[in-house]
Parts: sequence; structure tokens; C-alpha cells
Amino acid sequence: MIGVGLATPPLAGAQTAAAPSFDVASLKPAQPSPPYPVDLGNTLHGRVTLTNVTLTECLRFAFKINNDSQIAGPDWIKSRDVLFDIVGKAPPETPKDRLRLMILNLLQERFKLTLHHEQRELAYLALVAGKKGSKLRPAAAGAGDAGNEVRQGRIAVRRVSINTLIVLLGRFTSRPIMDMTGLEGLYDVNLEWTPLNQRAPKQGEGVEAAAAAVPEGPTLFDAIQEQLGLKLEMRKGPMDVIVVDHAEKTPLSN
Repeated sequence: MIGVGLATPPLAGAQTAAAPSFDVASLKPAQPSPPYPVDLGNTLHGRVTLTNVTLTECLRFAFKINNDSQIAGPDWIKSRDVLFDIVGKAPPETPKDRLRLMILNLLQERFKLTLHHEQRELAYLALVAGKKGSKLRPAAAGAGDAGNEVRQGRIAVRRVSINTLIVLLGRFTSRPIMDMTGLEGLYDVNLEWTPLNQRAPKQGEGVEAAAAAVPEGPTLFDAIQEQLGLKLEMRKGPMDVIVVDHAEKTPLSN
């Protein structure tokens, strides 16, 4: 069985004195009241922001992981009761992968974080091309991200890579998703489905009137296949897991 690896930054043991760092950085506990906005990691002209995120979500950004299953450690690192805000500033021309390294270095400093890799057997979803090929539309030249919408039942976004699409899909699945499409480039995506909690009850699960009042439509899995020409297949195999050996629950002050 072939393991699924990750292109990850070096871990604590491999960091050196020359590890990249931000010119200015702020990392502090967040105390929001639901509903609250969540920013899982945005970069623009050398500025990185993560808002109302767990430590696990910080690590997901740093290691380019699109799910929680590939990060293990104390329960609190995934708890929505323990959230953080991060803003880091670097020179505008700083590449995104270097910004990820800066975030990792910041986490290691402020949380006294230590980590290691492990191979673990996990169930995951493989995103593959359908039998008739992809129906994805190449991104329109010059199109911005105005009008982007991501919510239960709809993903409408412009100029996204397959990796970004997987991150968005991962918000609505319970399994990690791995890209096995072989597709590159940027795409405009318009995906609509009927969430499970809005679907009509099956025969015997409710009265006919209730079923008639509930909208019908494709499941997320069916919509991906019908509208995008892609397919999510359930698989299982050894995957790279980032294990948090130690982290202080309260980070060092700025």
C-alpha cells in the first residue's frame, strides 16, 4: 500500500538559527462570541492573517494540510473554546511557502511547540477525475474573487487551484481529501448541492407532507461528479500525521 505524504516544512528538530521569521508578528488568544468569522490563513503582499483559529488550524496552514485528521496531540489544540488570532508581516515579495515557514517558527516560539511525524493508517477521500473527464472551467482571464460564496449547499469561487478546492470541500466532509486528479492551473467553480439535513426523509422516516416541503437535489458527492466531472472515492492507507508532543496552552506574549 502506498503512503500519502505531504510537502511539509521542517519540524522543530530540523529548525536552525536561520529559521525565517516575520518582521513584525502578533499572536494572541481570541475570545469571540458565536457566530464569529474564521480566517484559516490569508496572504497578501507579505502579510499573513489567521483569525479565530485553533492551534490545529494554524498547523494546517503551516504544513499545507486540508484536514484535522492528519494532526494529533492534546484535545485542546482542536477545541473551538481555545482560539487564536495571528498577524504576521514580511516583505511584500516573500513567497507563500516561506510565509508558512515563518508561521511555523512563530508557533514554535510562542507555544514552545515540539512536533514529530508519524505514519498512521487513516481513511481518506481521494479526489479523482471522473470516467468522462473533468468538467472544470479554466479561470477567466482577469477575473477577481468578487462574489465568492462558500456555505453549506454551495461553493461558488473564482481562480482557485485544485488544492484550494479541496480545502473548501473539506469543510463539508468528515474525512481528509487527497488530490489525485493530476490537474493543474486555476479554475472557476460553481458547485451546488442539497445538504443532508435539508433532504427529504426516506420512505417511512416522515409524513408525505414533510417530504414534499423539503427540497430535493444532489448530495455533495453526486454534485461533484455531475457538475465538476470529478469523484470522491473512499480509500484507506498510511498517511503522514503531524504529532504535537508539547505545546503551552497560553502562548508567550507578543
